[in-house]
Amino acid sequence: MERESMEFDVLIVGGGPAGLAAAIRLKQLAAERNQDVSVCLIEKGAEIGAHTLSGTVLDNKAIEELFPDWKERGAPIKTHALKDHVLYLTKTKSFAFPLPLLPDCFNNHGNYLVRMGEVVKWMGEQAEALGVEVYPGFAGADVLYDENGAVKGVVTGDMGVLHDGTQGPNFQPGMELLAKYTLFAEGCRGHLGKRLEAKYNLREGSDPQVFGIGIKELWEVPGNPHHSPGTIIHTCGWPLTSDVYGGSFMYHMDDNIIQTGLVVGLNYSNPFLSPFEEMQRFKTHPEIRKFFEGGKRLAYGARAIATGNIQSLPRLVFPGGALIGDNAGFLNAARIKGNHAAIKSGALAAEAAFDAVVIGRKQDTLTAFPIAFRESWLYTELHKTRNFKPMMKKSFWVGSTLFGMDQKLFFGKAPWTMHNHSDHDKLKPAAECRKIDYPKPDGVLTFDRLSSVYLSNANHEEDQPCHLKLRDPQVAISVNLEVYDSPEQRYCPAGVYEIVNDGEGGKPRLQINGQNCVHCKTCDIKDPTQNIDWVTPQGGEGPIYQGM
Repeated sequence: MERESMEFDVLIVGGGPAGLAAAIRLKQLAAERNQDVSVCLIEKGAEIGAHTLSGTVLDNKAIEELFPDWKERGAPIKTHALKDHVLYLTKTKSFAFPLPLLPDCFNNHGNYLVRMGEVVKWMGEQAEALGVEVYPGFAGADVLYDENGAVKGVVTGDMGVLHDGTQGPNFQPGMELLAKYTLFAEGCRGHLGKRLEAKYNLREGSDPQVFGIGIKELWEVPGNPHHSPGTIIHTCGWPLTSDVYGGSFMYHMDDNIIQTGLVVGLNYSNPFLSPFEEMQRFKTHPEIRKFFEGGKRLAYGARAIATGNIQSLPRLVFPGGALIGDNAGFLNAARIKGNHAAIKSGALAAEAAFDAVVIGRKQDTLTAFPIAFRESWLYTELHKTRNFKPMMKKSFWVGSTLFGMDQKLFFGKAPWTMHNHSDHDKLKPAAECRKIDYPKPDGVLTFDRLSSVYLSNANHEEDQPCHLKLRDPQVAISVNLEVYDSPEQRYCPAGVYEIVNDGEGGKPRLQINGQNCVHCKTCDIKDPTQNIDWVTPQGGEGPIYQGM
């Protein structure tokens, strides 16, 4: 197929905090050194920030490095973190942990509570003002390689392809975007990043990446006497059992807004567990529900997060490009923070790419990036908490005790590193597990999936190829249904997957409601046979989050 093409010095795939930080830093360096460096950034969401979801207490040091004058520039970073509370919940009671006994990673003094979608939108404005060519609504569909096997760019997705794969009346072929270096900032479990890891064997010598799913809601609570801007509440324990890693967050913002959510580690073993339903149960706790009385739920969303830390980072660079942000796994699970790490990783990669471009290099390996990472405060921070997730998988109390000792006795410098193991092979057969009886939603405090997806503003053109691919459709029945009782019906937070009995001869089949998808990628991660492959739909589709 003949495609139009455009060429740039640096191409960035993904308009989240990592990708925008990289674009901004490239243009800053170009201005400082009077160099002409062309930078293009594409984002699959309909607008910058549309696919950004993060329960955010922001460590501001990476933004401060990027823009020392961020306040004067009007960054939407205003609510100071004032009070930390860490609670252990039983079904009916709560117990506060004394903060002096907790590791330093739970101290948020000096941080800010933000709506990260608004911060990302602001970063997009700064990038455009610096001269970055920003193109929302364009999804990177596949990687382009040169004759030597190096990355030379990406091709954007074709538009107007019908469900059967034929070209519709509004068909438009995607464009080839070519660059000397391409930085992949697709977020957690990026589908191009996954292909690059396989092609270049980037995971050789590293642990498998491990993940959690975060279910988030945004509430407006006018007049609620329990609302206190700047208050941070984290909980552990109920509704999750002690063998399931996870916990909740509740961030009290200005303007009567509360961000709340539940993170569930995807290494859980019971196929009947539903992270979405656990989130709804969490809000019913007597210590929690009071914060939402008289309030209204404004928004809903979900996304996977990479929690493996340094031992699960892939090799970051390959001929022609690099992985940055959550596409690589730069997130500090112990601190429940990743945006500052994403921004720093993007800036470091940008510096390496800029130095290469200005001396005439192209399509080689940016070895300066991983070296700079090893010498940065980001590496020091991640290394200190590297044992958090491997310890917490042992159960809540055992993991908490071990991690507390790791931080308090060894200050994160223990002479050992514990290891991570894949999430998808942790499910037990349904016959070996107890069913979980989740209460029906009341429509006031708790809700069903479909009404929740409505608040995500998710939209997909229905007459297009489904972006959720089954490598073998029979496996969905012969293994997932017969052995695990189709766990995709429960781990999906958007009602995408359901078993219906209208197949040939009345046999069950898996129905995929792709139009509901909020692009969390959980199915791509947790499917026990790795039979589901998430690929990008047409550009501009998916959720449109409002400041999530």
